[in-house]
Amino acid sequence: MQKTLPNKPPSKFKAWKALQDHQKKIAPRSIQEHFKKDDNRLDYSWLEWEDFIVDVSKNRLDRKGFNLLLELANEAKLKDAIEAQFSGAKINVTEDRAVLHTALRNLDHSPLIIEGVDIIPEIKATQEKIYSFCNKVISGEWKGYSGKEITHVVNIGIGGSDLGPSMVVEALEHYKNHLDVRFISNVEGDHHEEILKGLNPEQTLFVIVSKTFNTQETLSNANSIRSWFLKQAPETAIVNHFIAVSTNIKKTAAFGISPKNTFPMKDWVGGRFSLWSSVGLSICLAVGPKHFQNLLNGAGKMDLHFQKTPFEKNIPVILALISIWYNNFWGAESEALIPYTQYLRNLPAYLQQAIMESNGKSVGRDGKPLNYQTGSIIWGSSGTNGQHAFFQLIHQGTKLIPADFIGFKKSLKGNSDHQNKLLSNFIAQTEALMKGKSEDQVKAEFKASGLDKKQQEKLTPFKVFEGNKPTNTILINKLTPSSLGSLIAMYEHKIFVQGLIWNIYSYDQWGVELGKQLASKILDEIEGKNSYNHDPSTSKLLSKI
Repeated sequence: MQKTLPNKPPSKFKAWKALQDHQKKIAPRSIQEHFKKDDNRLDYSWLEWEDFIVDVSKNRLDRKGFNLLLELANEAKLKDAIEAQFSGAKINVTEDRAVLHTALRNLDHSPLIIEGVDIIPEIKATQEKIYSFCNKVISGEWKGYSGKEITHVVNIGIGGSDLGPSMVVEALEHYKNHLDVRFISNVEGDHHEEILKGLNPEQTLFVIVSKTFNTQETLSNANSIRSWFLKQAPETAIVNHFIAVSTNIKKTAAFGISPKNTFPMKDWVGGRFSLWSSVGLSICLAVGPKHFQNLLNGAGKMDLHFQKTPFEKNIPVILALISIWYNNFWGAESEALIPYTQYLRNLPAYLQQAIMESNGKSVGRDGKPLNYQTGSIIWGSSGTNGQHAFFQLIHQGTKLIPADFIGFKKSLKGNSDHQNKLLSNFIAQTEALMKGKSEDQVKAEFKASGLDKKQQEKLTPFKVFEGNKPTNTILINKLTPSSLGSLIAMYEHKIFVQGLIWNIYSYDQWGVELGKQLASKILDEIEGKNSYNHDPSTSKLLSKI
């Protein structure tokens, strides 16, 4: 078993240089020209797996470029790296940790030995504890301090302890039970005051999610809510209404939370990949153990696809290679993610953290500064809303913005009229972005409209669309817990492939720490406890607070 990831900048790979040369050669060609030159284009650019269809044919890439990208993956020893991750090698070298969120949705149940211990039995035991607890709350067996059933749940966390669970609960709204599940993340007092509006402390359960039980924002919110709760309930009631997801049993106990109501986290699960763990407790409360297990199973299926499928038909691998193609060989700095369902409206925000926190690095695995781009700026919103917001920039702006279009064939509520309109936009936009509209087409439209010739000449330049805008189309049968699990896991593995090829460590996040360190000093200053030397701008800002 490979114990560490390889350490070689991609610029030293033969395929990297070949891709640079090839990009210059095909840059003048449009996507439509690629279709004309290759009758069999869909043979290698159309992927099908389970109920997923992934069409990557509408890209500025031909068969030779496609093959060179596959060579790049092989030169980077991607197959060995995948094996290293799944087998528990400590690929998160800077924190001396394995990266095993995949173990939480392991479908083959074979032993996975970490430091001499098979971790699978403990994972299953924790899941059973979660399911048992959630069933008690959902059924009404678990009671608040006054004997009333729980009706509301509030998740208190931030970052990976909030973004994943809140996105999934929102995405699976169709599958939710009677519990009203809310999320508090921002340290802003106004935010948590709004979330607490209308809550009855006798019927509300609070889930505090903090691995160390030290996260400033989470603990500030938790302590404020504890004070709010104790104004209306005795301190002995805390055990009925506060539970924790944490490794710090001492601190959770001091808060008043029973150890039996504290659910563990492992250091081999990074925060932004933790919704599959105890961090997903609020998801399980919202949709129930059966749907939560299906979410895990869907991710597990994508894990097996990623591990076992040849790279040329491997969905996460192909999507990662195409992103590298635009980032490093075309100079694209951002990618748009556009899910054509309102249920997934916050998927772009969730993947912003997953992708940008993972691969926003400027130092290689060799500890040296990089001389090539890593990471992409991720943004987007749901379709068709985005069409009336930022699509103008993608269609006629000056920037190259590759986009993923994510859609579902079937409506969950069965409204075929609306679903047909949604899907017509979903498909039409990718065609429009590729084809554009030529000057001749614009003039023909003007001629048919009867507009006078002078006005035609004046308006024509503004109505021409260059086209040749790249997109990936991800079409899934239906939004289910299982398909959502597969979709999220797909992007997780895409992150891994990109980080491997860029020769960076994707699973640490040291860039998050500096602001936190300075914030604690500035808080002391705001509260009059201490004073420090600052730059003139910071000092003046502090004088105004």
